[in-house]
Amino acid sequence: MDHTGIVMVYTGDGKGKTTAAMGLALRAAGHGHKVSIVQFMKGQQSGEIDALEKYLPMVDVYRYGTEQFVNADDPSDEDVAAAQAGLKRAMELLRGDSHVLILDEANVAIAYRLIDGKKLKEALENRPSDMTVVITGRGLSPEIEAVADLISEVKEIRHHWRKGVPAQKGIEH
Repeated sequence: MDHTGIVMVYTGDGKGKTTAAMGLALRAAGHGHKVSIVQFMKGQQSGEIDALEKYLPMVDVYRYGTEQFVNADDPSDEDVAAAQAGLKRAMELLRGDSHVLILDEANVAIAYRLIDGKKLKEALENRPSDMTVVITGRGLSPEIEAVADLISEVKEIRHHWRKGVPAQKGIEH
């Protein structure tokens, strides 16, 4: 297959970055591509991961996070250790044979100083030439911006939680 890998970033303050990445995973799997997903800072139950595990077992999912939100000013030792384990897995996968690799919330993990953006940038630059990598999360470090071929910003214009509508199964998680 003649395929050029690219680095795609979904960032911004709006809802839908992970959802967009999961849609791309679904699309790639539908074309028979090998897909791997590394989730940083996420340990909570989520419908998309449940669906992938149930209906698309050929998509490899690796989750590195706790049930709690990470305190940006003072991440716990457990949060740091989980993110470092996620980075180690991402580095292994960046040398592997996935067609699509999704690094979900990697932007936030860099911003919270849980993982090293320079180290990730170097690995992205040295990945197989046919591997597409998708990086999600609010914030965009200069290192990731420098290697990105596509950057899409998801902007919040209105969000239902501001009206008091809580997160709902099947919509937010």
